[in-house]
Formats: sequence, C-alpha cells, structure tokens
Amino acid sequence: MSAAFPVASGASIPTWWLNTVIGAFLLIPVGLLTKALFASFSHVATKYQFWASEEFWFFALGAVLWVLAFFGSIWVCGEPRPLRAYVFGHELTHAIWVWLMGGRVSEFKFSRSGGFILTNKHNVWIALAPYFYPIYSVAVVMVYGVASAFYDLAALTPVLFGLIGLTWAFHLSFTVWMIPKGQSDLTQFGTFYSLVIIYGMNLALLSGLLVMASPEATFSLFGAALLEATEDFAAFAFQAAMRIGAWL
Repeated sequence: MSAAFPVASGASIPTWWLNTVIGAFLLIPVGLLTKALFASFSHVATKYQFWASEEFWFFALGAVLWVLAFFGSIWVCGEPRPLRAYVFGHELTHAIWVWLMGGRVSEFKFSRSGGFILTNKHNVWIALAPYFYPIYSVAVVMVYGVASAFYDLAALTPVLFGLIGLTWAFHLSFTVWMIPKGQSDLTQFGTFYSLVIIYGMNLALLSGLLVMASPEATFSLFGAALLEATEDFAAFAFQAAMRIGAWL
C-alpha cells in the first residue's frame, strides 16, 4: 500500500544519505525517550501498582485478543485478516494527513491487494503517517469523547481501554507485518530514517497512553524521567569524550 504523488520534472538531489545521517542522530533522543518511558512505567507499576488497574488489564486483554486473532488468521488463511480494513485505514490515514497539511486528495482507491491516493502534497509525515497514527484507536477515542458529552460513560472507561488495546495492537501488528515488504512509503525517504521516525512516534504515542491511563504518570513525572535520562547520557558522552581525548 502506498500513495501516488506527483513528481516534479527536472533533476533532483538524492537525500537518502542525508536522512540516514539525521536518522543516526535521532537515535539519541529516541533512546532517551525509550528509557524515560520504561522508567515512568516501572515507577507507576511498582509504587502505585498500575499493573493491577482495570485500565492496564483491559488494555492488555484487548491487545492479547487481537494478537491471537492476527496469528490465528495467518495460520488459517495464510495472511492476516481483515486485510481490506487495514488497507482502507492505511490509505485513509494518508488522506487525513494530506488534508491536515492543506493538500487535496483527487483519487482514493483500496482493495485487499493494495491501495493508493492521488494528491498534490507530499512529505515524510504524510508518507509515514499510517505507521505511527493508529487511525482506528483514534476513531474509538473520538466516538467515546463525543458520546461522553451526552451520556455518563465513566463506568465504561475500562471498555474504552480494552478497545484501544485491541485497535492499537491491530495497528502495531499490521505495521510490523508490512514493513519488511519493501513499502515505497519507507524507501523514498530512506528506510533507516523512516524506521527511526516510526519507532519514535509510536513511542511517543505509548507515552501518551501511559499518561492517559494512569493518574500517577503525569507529564511532570515523564519529564523528570526524560531529564534524568538526558543527564545520564550527557555524563556518559562526556566521559567517553575525555577518554578518547586522553587516548589520542
């Protein structure tokens, strides 16, 4: 599944090498974000027993149910199902991000074998959006938010997290399944650079879900964990630079 975009005439300078260098540097903030997420989760899990909360267990249950369905469909059908729903969501995500960035979509097609959109706007965020923007999870949250404006849905909050877990696992499983298939969405900006962006954005999404699911996992707590990780890395980098300088 990939979007079809207009190509400007004339010569162009390849940028994959530059994106590879940028991707290498992005590994540092992505690594710090990873450490901060695990530190924050460990803090709320051990001190506040977040792992025992309804939100965590319903999210985990939804994710596990989808993973079983995903691998079960591969075992029975030879490919994951529902593939058509994934392709539709994939192309719709491209279209949504085109609209968000002021572009127009002139054609939208999808089927079980693939899909595409035709648009007058293209950039890395539009190309990679389906790999970090879980459109069905976003739809669940939006429906819940609209319905909660008219009805008291507090008792259904665990169900919300169950549906988020299921739809997010849907997003993650199909993303992992599609990446090795040589998607042009990834290769046109450099596969390494694209994978770093995808991982970092999914990590940011998980961090947001943790803050949303646990009252104790505040943005200030996450910020403190990120600052600590940054200080540790800075100290490590300084010591490494001093040792290299002494060796030289």
